[in-house]
Amino acid sequence: MPRQLGDLEDAVMTRVWQWNRPVTVREVLEDLQRERSIAYTTVMTVMDNLHQKGWVRREVDGRAYRYTAVSTRAAYSAALMNEAWSHSDNPAAALVAFFGMMSAEQREALQDAMRIVLPDLHEAPEPPSGEAADEATREAVDEPGDEPTDEPAGEATEDPADDAEPETGR
Repeated sequence: MPRQLGDLEDAVMTRVWQWNRPVTVREVLEDLQRERSIAYTTVMTVMDNLHQKGWVRREVDGRAYRYTAVSTRAAYSAALMNEAWSHSDNPAAALVAFFGMMSAEQREALQDAMRIVLPDLHEAPEPPSGEAADEATREAVDEPGDEPTDEPAGEATEDPADDAEPETGR
């Protein structure tokens, strides 16, 4: 599972993800230099480390490498959330706390994601009709171990003793 990227690794990967194309060390350097003073060799080392860790792949282009992200930022974020959640001793409580921290926009994004991943969850089930409704009703009210019968629920049935032969010798 992935560990969280360091600050400079994240700054580099952010550009690789945003540009969504093969990039050179020089391109990333020039963009980073708009925010901070940084050396070419530092960016080159970070990109080589990202390659060694499997975050980017690279291909030779003349005397330089072009780097491409192996996965998306969304996949990275999801892996981090999954990793953190899997280490919780109470996953349900962790989710409740996480949802409680979400903004309205984040909750809306979560609902949209749930509709995509679990479309059946958001559709109102149609109530059963006919025999299926009778069966569903029986299953819902039967106690464990009760045997299903063909008798409609709630109606009195004949006592099986009524069909028995009369005893002789009385």
